[in-house]
Amino acid sequence: MKKTGAEIFVECLKEEGVKVLFGIPGGVVLKLFDVLHQQKDVEVILTRHEQGAAHMAEGYAKATGKAGVCLVTSGPGMTNIVTGLADAYMDSIPLVAFTGQVSTSLIGNDAFQEADNVGISRPCTKHNVLVKDVNDLARTIKEAFYIATTGRPGPVLVDIPKDVTTNKAEFKYPEKVSLRGYNPTYEGNKHQIKQAAEEIMKSSKPVIYVGGGALFSDAADEILELAEITQIPVTMTLMGLSSFPGTHALSMGMLGMHGSYWSNMAMHHADLLIAVGARFDDRVTGKLSEFCPEARVIHIDIDPTSIKKNVHTHIPIVGDVKTVLRQLNVILRSLDGNQKDLKEQRRPWWNQIEEWKRAHPLRYHQDDKVTKPQYVIEKLFEITKHEGIVATDVGQHQMWAAQYFKGSKPRTFITSGGLGTMGFGFPAALGAQKAYPDKLVMCITSEGSFQMNLQELATAAEHKLPVKIVLLNNGFHGMVRQWQDLFYEGRYASSNLGKIPDFVKLADAYGIHGMRAVKPGEVETVLREGLKHKGPVLMDFHVDPFENCYPMIPAGGAQHEMVLEDPPELRKAQKGGAVKKKAEEGEGELPA
Repeated sequence: MKKTGAEIFVECLKEEGVKVLFGIPGGVVLKLFDVLHQQKDVEVILTRHEQGAAHMAEGYAKATGKAGVCLVTSGPGMTNIVTGLADAYMDSIPLVAFTGQVSTSLIGNDAFQEADNVGISRPCTKHNVLVKDVNDLARTIKEAFYIATTGRPGPVLVDIPKDVTTNKAEFKYPEKVSLRGYNPTYEGNKHQIKQAAEEIMKSSKPVIYVGGGALFSDAADEILELAEITQIPVTMTLMGLSSFPGTHALSMGMLGMHGSYWSNMAMHHADLLIAVGARFDDRVTGKLSEFCPEARVIHIDIDPTSIKKNVHTHIPIVGDVKTVLRQLNVILRSLDGNQKDLKEQRRPWWNQIEEWKRAHPLRYHQDDKVTKPQYVIEKLFEITKHEGIVATDVGQHQMWAAQYFKGSKPRTFITSGGLGTMGFGFPAALGAQKAYPDKLVMCITSEGSFQMNLQELATAAEHKLPVKIVLLNNGFHGMVRQWQDLFYEGRYASSNLGKIPDFVKLADAYGIHGMRAVKPGEVETVLREGLKHKGPVLMDFHVDPFENCYPMIPAGGAQHEMVLEDPPELRKAQKGGAVKKKAEEGEGELPA
């Protein structure tokens, strides 16, 4: 019996084990939504904006490791998910986005709500395809999921014209996929792995540097084993956070532009760097000519184009991180005769790292007058006892969350790294909550980022997604304001947000519980009560508008050239009221 393209579409989703789809209907995808409406295996989450749908699919994917799925209409539906596609592409997130298209006979005629979906998405997808024949639909969808989830993951776009959804064909879902020219390498070269093991055993100042690829390879256990066998300190990129327990004795936390002082110094002085599923992003390396000047580099990555792209690699190993590390750990155990000797060999290195840590720990000063944003996050971490999933937006609050919320389990820190997308955090948290309805899911955000996708409060309320929103309200685009303070003589060009909504009233308008803490003494009470609430909660914390995020590697600076605190002249200006005066003379009102 033949099925319509829409029926084939839904059957394909079932074959792939898809349980939830995020999207918004429109003219050319009405047949798809109609068939989805008549079945119960795939749940449709109606979002309030297509960008929200894409980010929810990302959050779902990051939390589960499975492909996130979204469905939108043609024209503006497609253009509204481009940010989500670009975000997923930069962070290697498995995403399958289905877009509607005008009927094949109208393509190229500037029909109503027509857009070149394939052309628009080409720079920000791993693969994209326009389905012109209903007979090709099932095979195309099978290939889309395969490409999105294998090798280096990424977003795949499938563009479906209206007539393809209504035309009929025999449904047969392919059992396997074979694509000429696409054969990811999973097994590492045995000779290179042995070389890597030998380098590791003889090094005196090694560092394990972990990126997001470790999470999508499910390699957390292998990284922990590698670190404990070799007694090597571990540092993580923003995308790699939660791949190694943040509270473990071997953890140095995050490195890079706002990473810890000791992790960046360890990288700069290391004699061996073991890069695991990382791509040497500029936010990590700083000034490339001075990056890890003394280190030999072992680079493990499934994407061969990432190796030697930015940094010279002495031992390149192309392969799946989990698979390669398992092989490496077997060799290391056979070479390691006495772990006590290895500890002794690296004791001077650990002593040096501890000295750096004592000299310049992460710090802030909390008094009883103005709430510091770091204090809110530390309290959140303390109250939740390391449990739950945290999604963040982008800015200062993101960096403070990375510094002070030390996730202990894989896939519990969800954020936008490569693209740095404000508005990502809240919908991503909703996607993660949909994946794990019984887990505590928190969104750490700011008033600047939150307002970019706050319409998804309706999605949270309608679908009873109990995300806890921790909103650090400082009245500025905080990271922009920080750079303006440090490098633009305190001229707050378009960073003062001026009129800010009453977020408690806004939450109430959506039928969501809203709370507020204006003073430091109110922070813990609001957090404890908010986290206990059964439904979604918005907690609005008024924090110091002029708190800056440190350490900080200035643009163009090297890893060891960190700024650790406000320059004396800036502190003097703030104490004298000059900074506040500039804000008052700028745009809008001075934040409370």
